[in-house]
Amino acid sequence: MRLPLVLALSLAACGGLPDPREEKPTAPADNDPGYTVTNIGEWYVTSDAAQTQDELMTIFVAVPPATEFVDVWIADLPVQRLSKQPDGRFAIQTSIADVPPGTWDVLLAADGSTTAFARIPFNRSAPYYVLVTTDWDFADPGNQANLYQEQLHQNHAELRITHFAAPYTFTDPAVTPARRQELAAWLIAQRDMHGDEIGLHIHPYCNFVTSAGLTCVIDQSTVLNIDDTGYTIKLGAYGREDMRTLLEHAKELFVANGLGTPRTFRAGGWTATLDTVAALADAGFIADTSALNWARIEEWEGEELYRWNMENWAPINDTSQPYYPSQQNVLTDDAPTLSILEVPDNGVMIDYVSLAEMNSLFDANFDGRPLPTPRTLMMGFHPAIQFSESEYLRVDGFLKYADMHLASKRKGPVVYITLENVVAAFAP
Repeated sequence: MRLPLVLALSLAACGGLPDPREEKPTAPADNDPGYTVTNIGEWYVTSDAAQTQDELMTIFVAVPPATEFVDVWIADLPVQRLSKQPDGRFAIQTSIADVPPGTWDVLLAADGSTTAFARIPFNRSAPYYVLVTTDWDFADPGNQANLYQEQLHQNHAELRITHFAAPYTFTDPAVTPARRQELAAWLIAQRDMHGDEIGLHIHPYCNFVTSAGLTCVIDQSTVLNIDDTGYTIKLGAYGREDMRTLLEHAKELFVANGLGTPRTFRAGGWTATLDTVAALADAGFIADTSALNWARIEEWEGEELYRWNMENWAPINDTSQPYYPSQQNVLTDDAPTLSILEVPDNGVMIDYVSLAEMNSLFDANFDGRPLPTPRTLMMGFHPAIQFSESEYLRVDGFLKYADMHLASKRKGPVVYITLENVVAAFAP
């Protein structure tokens, strides 16, 4: 009967064998076909405060009949001896938690040989965090958009979505009480079934602003001269104290409707100022993702939305990474800093990029080599009645591309994560 690996590995090696040689053997010109090595993965991702990886390497070796023992040198770890299994193979399961990021070799030698019979490279990498988000620009995204999101979860089992949901779902008079509860129940189901996050998105619609007890601004639009709905008004039009009022009101609406207290945020039109981000920190939010890779929304070139973002998020680009904003300048991390992580929206929204562009943004942040430190790619889409099949297919196509590099499959460093969870990987 075949012994379980864990039990077999616990058995002491037979007496009379020489101790393992500490010196690494010479790598072979070619791996010896008389030995079959299995189970070594191509990628092993490091654990951090945001997520825990299985950092065990398992090795099985089928050997020629006369082989007495097999030793292994993994990266720069001390030599280890494999245990003989009941089926005649040799095996080991060992931690590689102490192996730093880089490309390393596994060298295997038999019976004390100074030349390895196999050299097998593997990659050790920090995680590549892929964040998928939705911006609720409208009070009711419509059932079709929600069905598309459910399909994305079916197609991509490890996907986690950060839903930047709307407080105006609960203040817009056009949305019935029954529909409000239907939408809230859908969000709760996504969180509970898939590990999604319910964050907060604010366009300063007048129905929401006035319900918070404030006067609605209508003359600082990114598109129009006057917008008496408030939808296209720059969120930065509301100073630190008024923004704090809007945030506290939004939190109250979320809690009252069973959504819990949101901890992460994106401003409508990305129009967050230093006052906006400071108000978020005041209100206990742990992350914002309003910093925009503005050059990718060239469809708006010539409009105020493009000009404002180009001016206010000037240094943010394809490869911008998380930082804690300065208390004096939202674009720098000069001390003293705010207690909130800014995670740039470097992948923008699918509305503005083709599938080829989205995949190129993925590649810009991961070139196929191990990452020395964690990196993020933030992307998203607008769930709305206007969310088209072609947009859904672009999101799905991008996720297929990201799935080709999943850490869980030993294919690469990709880990899907929500915004609230990724914060732990970037401690100040």
